[in-house]
Amino acid sequence: MELSDIRKEIDQIDAQLLPLLTARMECAKKVAVYKKEHQIPVLNNKREEEILDRVEKEAGEYGGTARVIFSAIMSQSRALQHQMLSAGKPLRQLLQNAREAPKKRDRIACLGSPGSYSHLELLTLYPKAQPVFCPNFSSIFSTLKKKDADLALVPIENSSAGSVLEVYDLLLKYRYYIIAAGKLCVNNVLASKSGTLDGVTSLYSHPQPLMQCSTFVESCGLSVKKCRSTTEAAAMAAKDPNSAALCGKKAAEENHLKIVPLKVQNCSANHTRFLVLSRELCLSKEADKISVCFNLPHHTGSLNGVLSRFAAAEMNLTKIESRPIIGKEFEYDFYLDFSGNIHDPVVLELLCSLWDELPRFSFLGNYSEN
Repeated sequence: MELSDIRKEIDQIDAQLLPLLTARMECAKKVAVYKKEHQIPVLNNKREEEILDRVEKEAGEYGGTARVIFSAIMSQSRALQHQMLSAGKPLRQLLQNAREAPKKRDRIACLGSPGSYSHLELLTLYPKAQPVFCPNFSSIFSTLKKKDADLALVPIENSSAGSVLEVYDLLLKYRYYIIAAGKLCVNNVLASKSGTLDGVTSLYSHPQPLMQCSTFVESCGLSVKKCRSTTEAAAMAAKDPNSAALCGKKAAEENHLKIVPLKVQNCSANHTRFLVLSRELCLSKEADKISVCFNLPHHTGSLNGVLSRFAAAEMNLTKIESRPIIGKEFEYDFYLDFSGNIHDPVVLELLCSLWDELPRFSFLGNYSEN
């Protein structure tokens, strides 16, 4: 038998499958009508698990494949039912009450002191804003909560060192809204009072630059001392003639340090993404990125089921992060970024269905990457 003959056989089987799939989706519509009349929730975990267990058993050696396929089919059926039932009423109300981000921003909380990378990004996004400097990430979030700042600016990930996990944890804890994002080119330098490493025994820096310069850090033989920000590291090095700092050039200048002429970064193309956070939801018509977070039940294929919904809606996922839920053993919150605008009906219906279906679901914002 030739390959072309086998493909013809596959095409014939597909031709039989497609009408059955469309017939099943039509049945899902009837189920939605019945559930609406009798006020029955769309999701029935017990029935779905019974079906998945049965098809896995009946499919024999292809049991795992059958389970994944049927799980995806049921996920799409639920999405259709949610759409028919106008799911996500709280989310629709939230979006209706959202306002456009005001052009003027007075006080913005950020990490460190003058010359920190956060300060440089703040000046890029909001050059006329008043920075409210905070010693650590936790204090940035609490400052925004106490209304001692109008907005907060935080680093969320770096192209070399990856995610800033502490910020993800705080974002999932406070559930502030993201109203803007930006990207800063980061150029870490080695700085000391003398501009050399003569007599230097200690190296101060924030954990992120230490990871971004890990090759140098591991080989330099200096005692590493972690700081809460790069500007704090520069300030410590300015007080101690036997130390140096990994920091930005501006932080070194602010603390009267001299640059040691050594290449320290693992990669010259080094960028950090920043998020701008607000207590209130603000939307702009040109927004092109959406962030959400949610929890998932503990059963096979639950994450795949959610991701398949995004794939079916042709949404481009740009980031997924999981973080443990404190106090719940081996349970996780998931953070998701994808390209889109909430005013797109396809996007809105997708998120409204997930709002009704997923535990701890939060819409974190629709914003532009500037």
